[in-house]
Amino acid sequence: MSRNAKINTLLLLIVAALAVLPIALGLGDDEEEPFAGADAQAETAITEIKPDYEPWFSPLYEPPSGEVESALFALQAALGAGVLAYYFGLRKGRRQGAEQARAEQTGAEPAHAEGRAESSREPVDADAGRAETEQV
Repeated sequence: MSRNAKINTLLLLIVAALAVLPIALGLGDDEEEPFAGADAQAETAITEIKPDYEPWFSPLYEPPSGEVESALFALQAALGAGVLAYYFGLRKGRRQGAEQARAEQTGAEPAHAEGRAESSREPVDADAGRAETEQV
């Protein structure tokens, strides 16, 4: 197993542990809503400290239910992940293209093309082989 694979496996295990441990250990069982968001917890704390508090602003859009709110949040997360994936893919493609162009200028083989077959590295000139046999 390569070093990168070990690191990725370790990171995956850490993320899984962070997701599973709070539920397995029963954290938040003493609360009415065990894993409520920070906004709800802040609102509860503010109303306990100052019951007559009036918010300065109201939301621009109030979803009709918690399910719709969760779906919109998931859509926002998916769009953000898509933008990040596109950006990193574009960067990798540009880097590989620049590396390939540099390799073509110097006549060297690009680092990411090591697995290609020898026959596909250079274009085949069919006329060159014919010219050698005709001169004999």
